[in-house]
Amino acid sequence: MVKTILVVDDDPTQRRLLQAVIEKQGYRAETVDCGEAAIERVAATGVDVVLLDLMMPGMDGMETLEALKGKQPDLPVIVLTASGGIETVVAAMRGGASDFFVKPASPERIAVSIRNAFMVQSLSGEVKRLTKKAAGKLGFADMIAGAPAMKQVVRLGERAAQSDIPILITGESGVGKELVAQSIMSASKRAGEPFVTVNCGAIPQNLVESTLFGHEKGSFTGAVGKYLGKFQEADGGTLFLDEIGELPLEMQVKLLRALQEGEVDPVGSKRPVKVNVRIISATNRDLAQQVAEGGFREDLYYRLNVFPVEVPSLRGRKDDIPALVRHFINRFNAQEGKSIRDASPETYALLSAFDWPGNVRQLENSVFRAVILCDGDLLGPEDFPQISGLTPSMDVEVSGASEAMSDVYAAIPGAESDADIGPVDIMDEQGHLRSLENIERDLIEFAIENYAGRMSEVARRLGVGRSTLYRKVREYDLDVDQVRAAS
Repeated sequence: MVKTILVVDDDPTQRRLLQAVIEKQGYRAETVDCGEAAIERVAATGVDVVLLDLMMPGMDGMETLEALKGKQPDLPVIVLTASGGIETVVAAMRGGASDFFVKPASPERIAVSIRNAFMVQSLSGEVKRLTKKAAGKLGFADMIAGAPAMKQVVRLGERAAQSDIPILITGESGVGKELVAQSIMSASKRAGEPFVTVNCGAIPQNLVESTLFGHEKGSFTGAVGKYLGKFQEADGGTLFLDEIGELPLEMQVKLLRALQEGEVDPVGSKRPVKVNVRIISATNRDLAQQVAEGGFREDLYYRLNVFPVEVPSLRGRKDDIPALVRHFINRFNAQEGKSIRDASPETYALLSAFDWPGNVRQLENSVFRAVILCDGDLLGPEDFPQISGLTPSMDVEVSGASEAMSDVYAAIPGAESDADIGPVDIMDEQGHLRSLENIERDLIEFAIENYAGRMSEVARRLGVGRSTLYRKVREYDLDVDQVRAAS
């Protein structure tokens, strides 16, 4: 989604000039002529940045700035003034303005100010996210959950948070099960209490009991001191047992007792220890099947699976991909000091067509790599080479075979009909039609040579998207660089 910048100025000439500068930078510009209209517009649908004139009749710029900051403290506001007096500037910055410039300002100055505002916004958002994560306060409001399947997860999570009912979160690896667990904890009465995570599949088998339930000093070789264990660490709060399906059978018995009795037996201890812990568990396995195969205790399964919550795969919530991509772009902009504005429409089409076997985690890592690779201010398909080379459904980019072939013929000098395609033969030596794959390869190769490796022109002439063209080039092992060098 293109970012929206609101221009607030009573001078129509200034509004037009600023609008032209903003749109040239690739943003969407909206204009209003007074402070009251600006407040109404921001409250209605929101904007990303405000350019605010300080000298206006009626509600002036300082009053408008105060009202905007009162409603949306994080909204970047850049103030414009015809007089650059120090008192005016100081008052505006104290009032929460992110920057200022004196009219008339150069387009470069305006563009830099807007880019800086977005960068500061990204940094501020990342600091807040990290602070909330460190404090264990990430909640449902921090989740990107616009797709219907995710809205159902949020509804179930909010309902489950109202009690201490045991919750089993299921879903493929990388879908965000831990974030759901943290959100449930943040919405519960145990918010602010410890949130302790245990990856049951990452603990050495001989240390599982000690890790979960603790041990006394000298209880076994290497026990040089007393260790409380994860249950006691989480006392009063929430214990998140991730990958619960990896827990060894002999430990499942002790876990079941801890859940039933509300107490744990530390290794080497003479008496049990009472604990008050809310249990949320998660797995990417089919626990019911494990129960049937004897790999998971049936009684423990029913004890954990009181309130199941299934988190959908990313391919089951593709409506969320654009919002996730923008979220990751903002995060990595702040982390890496980049200034990527967004991804191109072709890129969103490419990412939405991919099945994402690694789910949100794979998308996050792919965007991270793309942000590092990108030299411009928009992520393009070429910044996702590992994805664009694997997307089968991106072939469907033309309305039909006949329209596509007519565009192809038009691209080739001398082509007059289906049977006469100039230097690209459609018949083999025996007079039979060649395979479509072979014809397509020769056709693309000829088009690349004919247009000297200018891939945008090749894609336009062939009537396909650039991402599809690049994928075909890789599939057919065509050397575009050599063609460009020869030209």
